[in-house]
Amino acid sequence: MSKRVAHEMNLPESEVSYLIRFEGNVTPATRIKFMTDGVLLKEIETDFLLSKYSVIILDEAHERSVYTDILVGLLSRIVPLRHKRGQPLKLIIMSATLRVSDFTENTRLFKIPPPLLKVEARQFPVTIHFQKRTPDDYVAEAYRKTLKIHNKLPEGGILIFVTGQQEVNQLVRKLRRTFPYHAPTKDVPKNGKESEEEKEETIDDTASTVEDPKELEFDMKRVIRNIRKSKKKFLAQMALPKINLDDYKLPGDDTEADMHEQPDEDDEQEGLEEDNDDELGLEGESGMGSGQRQPLWVLPLYSLLSSEKQNRIFLPVPDGCRLCVVSTNVAETSLTIPHIKYVVDCGRQKTRLYDKLTGVSAFVVTYTSKASADQRAGRAGRISAGHCYRLYSSAVYNDCFEDFSQPDIQKKPVEDLMLQMRCMGIDRVVHFPFPSPPDQVQLQAAERRLIVLGALEDVKAEKTDLPPAVTRLGAAEYAGSQGRLPEFCATNGLRQKAMSEVRKLRVQLTNEINLNVSDVELGVDPELKPPTDAQARFLRQILLAGMGDRVARKVPLADIADKEERRRLKYAYNCADMEEPAFLHVSSVLRQKAPEWVIYQEAYELQNGDSTKMFIRGITAIEPEWLLLYVPLLCNIREVREDPAPRFDKTSGKIFCHVDATFGKSGWELPLGEVEMPISEKACCYFGMFLLEGEVCSRLADFRSKLKTTPASVIKSWSSMNNNVLRFKRALITKQIHNRQALLDQWNSDPHFLLEEYQNMLYNVALSELTPLWPPVDKKEPQHATKKAR
Repeated sequence: MSKRVAHEMNLPESEVSYLIRFEGNVTPATRIKFMTDGVLLKEIETDFLLSKYSVIILDEAHERSVYTDILVGLLSRIVPLRHKRGQPLKLIIMSATLRVSDFTENTRLFKIPPPLLKVEARQFPVTIHFQKRTPDDYVAEAYRKTLKIHNKLPEGGILIFVTGQQEVNQLVRKLRRTFPYHAPTKDVPKNGKESEEEKEETIDDTASTVEDPKELEFDMKRVIRNIRKSKKKFLAQMALPKINLDDYKLPGDDTEADMHEQPDEDDEQEGLEEDNDDELGLEGESGMGSGQRQPLWVLPLYSLLSSEKQNRIFLPVPDGCRLCVVSTNVAETSLTIPHIKYVVDCGRQKTRLYDKLTGVSAFVVTYTSKASADQRAGRAGRISAGHCYRLYSSAVYNDCFEDFSQPDIQKKPVEDLMLQMRCMGIDRVVHFPFPSPPDQVQLQAAERRLIVLGALEDVKAEKTDLPPAVTRLGAAEYAGSQGRLPEFCATNGLRQKAMSEVRKLRVQLTNEINLNVSDVELGVDPELKPPTDAQARFLRQILLAGMGDRVARKVPLADIADKEERRRLKYAYNCADMEEPAFLHVSSVLRQKAPEWVIYQEAYELQNGDSTKMFIRGITAIEPEWLLLYVPLLCNIREVREDPAPRFDKTSGKIFCHVDATFGKSGWELPLGEVEMPISEKACCYFGMFLLEGEVCSRLADFRSKLKTTPASVIKSWSSMNNNVLRFKRALITKQIHNRQALLDQWNSDPHFLLEEYQNMLYNVALSELTPLWPPVDKKEPQHATKKAR
């Protein structure tokens, strides 16, 4: 984009630049900068008034990403502040199909409604054609409609919208078999040998036509036809019973036909005659006869396709071919495909639905919005008058299509949103001026999860003391250092673009650690070895600390009597917030081991006939004893064990004890584990015992021999009979002094706290003797600053 604008404005790239997450070419001379919404949001964190900019344009605002909605809310406050300071900032929100009422009628967002400008686009007229009936199999209908367009209509590219990658590839294969394109063969030199460059060029040409080696099967039609003829001759020699096939009805399965055969000529011609020319918009236009078999240059387009293959849609089409692009909704707004005159719109999209409470996601095929349908139709009117064939009826369009798609912020989990805004100092997220505010249930669920994970106590101060092993993908890094990253990714089923971003993210995290952790100088080793067992253990603990609310436990098969039910639940797990069990997918690397305790990144539903089945993915095995350490808020401590006895840790100044505990609402039993003793009267009594023993303050160790009673008497049930011990305990319990930091904080506000109570516990020690020593804090003893929550 920046290169195109620089070229059209005749400016150097140093003045028209871009900046995305991991790369950019911005210079001090930059005057126009293209960036993502996430990058601009990061700049607001460091420069709230965006003092470097005079104009900000938010394009494609109808996509309503979470970051865009936050930006609009922030900029609605920044613009007036800049105006008051005499440094005006212009904000332009651009879109072709924006729901304007969310902005102009939202008084919380804009107290004074902003002016609305409508600019007529350079758009040719597009004729819309609806189906008489809405078919269930829209992929097959898209295939049939494309056949009719290609056989009857004049030149012009065809753009087909379907819902997902699998449908794209399925339709591409069928169209390539029906209208195959054969690359022209090159003349072989007189010596009979081709140069290496010519061989590679031929291979590339073939790859651009056929992506999957299986698709070469359609070139073997002649061989298959000969085999069939031989089979018929063989059957003719056998005495077979006469069977009337009309008495039998076979299920409609075209898998075999897809792989080996193309549609029969008669059947195809019969299907073409079902629609008249008026429905296709042929009236007054001279088209190609159906008898001609012009090849189609069929190309797929979806987000996970490599950049090289995506860019093929912009390359010249081979001579004698018609361009046909089969795409998901990625071609709806984000890019303009040249030479498109006909659009076939299935009217559906794959939508990810989230449960607002549990976070379970499910991909469901739903109807698009009317705004999206208009965007798709508009693709046909960029170069000339075009046609859009909608594979649904006008009644379905009017009754089942929403006017606009629901904003992302209202249908996605908002944990990242809340964490980002807390980092920016926005504590009351509920009162933020969103264009379309998220549901209260979503915000409450997000806040609850972040509190459980400990992320809301002090967002900016949360740093882990574990090694940054989370960024270590040793094998891929080593392959990249040897220049073999593309081969490595192809062999292991990885996306090269994703792996490149992982490597850039590793550099970014390393830099963050070097900036924020003193005495650490980490480097990025391109030949980093795979993690050791200890590092892998740290890795799993890091993941548990970040996903502690997504713990699952294997269904205990020993408790199930029915053999068939045990077989069904072999790979099933109970999740903390779900009633139904979830299953490990067949592709999971942990399926064979099936560890008892795991954490999962995501739970999702898949349709299985008339029923649904829950799956979990992003699985990591954990040890149950870690839950007490990393997810204490979800653990329920039933009893503090006296044996092993609680101990005082001098480094942290805290008391640790062994406990019997359960996890979550289901009360899953946890093994005996050691944790910091919970705040209670018992914890205060134990702290008093360690204080008398001289463990807490070393300057009191000399007075232990002068105690009237043993330090252990403080924790005994009969200690209330001793008035001196009782007053000492009450002083600690009243102020909830259960660790050294709490005691130091109390002494900061009241230096004489506990002086009299402690003096009464001693033999023959005058108050005047203790006063110079009080508070008995040695300068060498660690004193941690109190950590206050934001």
